[in-house]
Amino acid sequence: LMSRVSYVMMNKDGDKKLTRAVRTKITEMLHEACEILELQWDKLLEVVLVGNPIMHHIFFGISPIELGRAPFTAATRRWLDVDAKDLGFDLYAKTRISFLPLIAGHVGADTAAAYLSQMHIMHSQTTLLVDIGTNAEIMLAKEGRVYATSSPTGPAFEGAEISSGVRATYGAIERVRIDKDTLNVRYKVIGCDAWSDEPNFELAQIKAIGICGSGIIEVIASFAEAGIIDQSGLFVESVAPERFSKKDNATRFLLVDQGEQSIYVEQKDIRSIQLAKAALSAGVSILMDYLECTDFDQVLLAGAFGAHLDARYVALLDIIPTSTKDKIISVGNAAGIGASAALLDVSKRKTIIDAVGKVVKIETATESKFQQYLVDAMKFSVSPVKGQRTKKGRQCMSK
Repeated sequence: LMSRVSYVMMNKDGDKKLTRAVRTKITEMLHEACEILELQWDKLLEVVLVGNPIMHHIFFGISPIELGRAPFTAATRRWLDVDAKDLGFDLYAKTRISFLPLIAGHVGADTAAAYLSQMHIMHSQTTLLVDIGTNAEIMLAKEGRVYATSSPTGPAFEGAEISSGVRATYGAIERVRIDKDTLNVRYKVIGCDAWSDEPNFELAQIKAIGICGSGIIEVIASFAEAGIIDQSGLFVESVAPERFSKKDNATRFLLVDQGEQSIYVEQKDIRSIQLAKAALSAGVSILMDYLECTDFDQVLLAGAFGAHLDARYVALLDIIPTSTKDKIISVGNAAGIGASAALLDVSKRKTIIDAVGKVVKIETATESKFQQYLVDAMKFSVSPVKGQRTKKGRQCMSK
């Protein structure tokens, strides 16, 4: 998200270039949809869009710079209706383009749409709704009150800033299991249903190209559970010396042996996930304080990434404070479901406009407890190794 703000700040007419690129791509997508449906463009009368606040501003030609610095103020948060001709779209001039309201400076219309799609649950139980991405958007509902915030998790959960990280594409490792006794690693890659230790995997003749977001979550959780990392996140090299090596003076663990194309996990990868999971956990803890909440009836994981996460490994990593795997549910593309509801049912538009107006927004950047919660959440509590003695003779212990 912030890279787009930086682009606008550092490049002349950067905002105009991004706006043009976004509108051009959306036009292409709408044209393609019309062709697939064998529909003339002048029959496309209504379009409903959702997205994060920065993309929202870029789409409407509004500078996103203020969203890149405290207090992260959106130029407008209300529901917007615009005719296609006013935005220069190559569509029927009177096609109405609508954008759901933003909840806060970094809690977007996509989260509002997800909220709309899950409102029946959130208004009846203590429910946490989380869209995990480079910026985690978090909503907590309890006894009719709803609070929202965002937390800067960074791109690690999506495989970025990970040494062997890749997008969720063909050949990416998406599932990992590590035997706690032998430390043998088995995995699944996108594009093959078989596990790496099954005959059909060899027959598929597919090689792992890297680790995607869901894969790195399972890798780190499995490392902790097997004692390959201690509770502070440091590698425990003594458990399997043959799997550890150094590269540029950095310690790394051999996850998949493929000769020159082997897949490693480095110490800095552990730290990236550690910071990401701690930031999300801290954001949730802040909302729990405001609503005096000690537990959840349900934890709803929204978005494409959330749809591919295994609840067991989310719980093992302590990404969501106090939550257990039986309460964690993936709701898939909840934003898309909410957007569809707003498109097809006009009454849903009033529902979400009214509901967003009642949401209490919390800015984690100004919360005094955020830093302490982040530090507390750095721990990998599932690891059986509490601490280690370093080469300098100091004891490294988890808090």
